[in-house]
Amino acid sequence: MTDEGKYLQLKEAIRPFIPIIGTAADTIINENVSNYPIFVVSQLDIDLGIPLIKRTEEGPSWSVHASTLEEMSAKRVIQEEKLADFQRIFNIHREDVCLFVLSDLGGNFIFLPRD
Repeated sequence: MTDEGKYLQLKEAIRPFIPIIGTAADTIINENVSNYPIFVVSQLDIDLGIPLIKRTEEGPSWSVHASTLEEMSAKRVIQEEKLADFQRIFNIHREDVCLFVLSDLGGNFIFLPRD
């Protein structure tokens, strides 16, 4: 399968969770936790963020954890010299949800529309 095919497959798998992710993003911003909510999406067990949706054998095949730019920076997922670039890109996509996807493609940031 091509990378684009894998991306489309992921997008379809995550689509049912976008309302939950959007609500969590709004809460993170409105409660002044961070202006940069990031959701870690993975099929592996990870130690990043707070679990929001748990992967199970009979349920969803992806786990979703709520995180922030600050945590990603503290854990060196995003390098300090890249923070300004990331914030600029994030602000362009302010109406979307930001996902950090860990898959066989590696770790990639993607933005998906909330609708």
